[in-house]
Amino acid sequence: MSASGVSAAAIAARLSAVGLPTRVEEHTRFTTVEAEVPETLSATSWREVLEVVADADRFGLLATSLNGRTLWAVVRKTVPPTGDVGGPGYQR
Repeated sequence: MSASGVSAAAIAARLSAVGLPTRVEEHTRFTTVEAEVPETLSATSWREVLEVVADADRFGLLATSLNGRTLWAVVRKTVPPTGDVGGPGYQR
């Protein structure tokens, strides 16, 4: 598992401890965590959730009348430590 995968798994575990069911997906450049947020989440739990997702590179909340509320967090994978970060044909 990549370093971003480990960080995302830690975020997912902490969200699960708050009582939120989570999903973790590994992608090419990042790892995502999603959690369904019930309408009845207490203010104390919200504070815990915000502390948890603060460890991610990006996070947000998607709320729709059809699917409820989904919290998402993204942990980027590290950039390779080479001089060719831009790829072939990259010019400065």
